[in-house]
Amino acid sequence: PDFIDWRKKGNYVTPVKNQGACGSCWTFSTTGCLESAIAIATGKLLSLAEQQLVDCAQAFNNHGCSGQAFEYILYNKGLMGEDSYPYRAKNGTCRFQPEKAIAFVKDVINITQYDEDGMVEAVGKHNPVSFAFEVTGDFMHYRKGVYSNPRCEHTPDKVNHAVLAVGYGEEDGIPYWIVKNSWGPLWGMDG
Repeated sequence: PDFIDWRKKGNYVTPVKNQGACGSCWTFSTTGCLESAIAIATGKLLSLAEQQLVDCAQAFNNHGCSGQAFEYILYNKGLMGEDSYPYRAKNGTCRFQPEKAIAFVKDVINITQYDEDGMVEAVGKHNPVSFAFEVTGDFMHYRKGVYSNPRCEHTPDKVNHAVLAVGYGEEDGIPYWIVKNSWGPLWGMDG
């Protein structure tokens, strides 16, 4: 489709959360993607435990915003709900309890770097997608409209933030992504 916004298609996207002062954007991007995929498949929207990923996923090279979080969930055989493993915005000891896992990953599909068409297809046909990009200072102060920064470099070593693509569209001939950030509902256009 030319336009999609999973927030408006039904109850498929959890409310915006806030990562606080913890560099855990990758956990929110990951859980957001899995929350939406489960809601689309089952009709049940769950709030998943970002803190479990913060505390338990280091062995899968998860530091800052570099991902292997889905692989951790696949290998670990589940992710608990946020109600059982609340977010604390700091590193802690892993307290995963397999019997309390409510979300599971059967397979992981990675979209090749720079394959924006593949990402459009994934978001348009399947579900919101977790992705990372370079955040510059002006992004932190974004309020509304289509954000664009020509200074943003398109190199993997500059990637420093992960978000959830919940849709896309085009305005005045300029394509854009609709993203769910993890800086709380006061950032940007309701988060």
